[in-house]
Amino acid sequence: MGIFQQRISIAATPEGPFREMEAVVDTGSLYMWLRRSLLSEMGVRPIATRQFMLADGTLINRDVAEIVLRVDGQQVHTICVYGDEGTLSLLGAVALEQLALAVDPVNKRLVPMAQIPALSTPCSPPTGEKTGVRGP
Repeated sequence: MGIFQQRISIAATPEGPFREMEAVVDTGSLYMWLRRSLLSEMGVRPIATRQFMLADGTLINRDVAEIVLRVDGQQVHTICVYGDEGTLSLLGAVALEQLALAVDPVNKRLVPMAQIPALSTPCSPPTGEKTGVRGP
């Protein structure tokens, strides 16, 4: 895909304060990754610990938290992994999908999704299942 960076803003709460920074766009990473010291400075607190598999197959446990992310004027709450010191700031696939952004690998930039994936067929209850709606 080619690696490129994206200017982002992050905060512990929607009210801020927001911190601007560069993050590497990494669609191979499910979540965002930020240094533990940065998240701690911002007052972010872990909400869980999850297990991750590194490219070499090594399993690691890392704290995760919810942060507020802004990219190109859009704002979402997203999951962020606590990385070690020296960890690159990564913008992962979940955050990109939440923002409805896709990667343009040729021009090394993020672009709005032309179409947002949805269900292949409209949802309807299986035959015979009660829907809670009463007929005439």
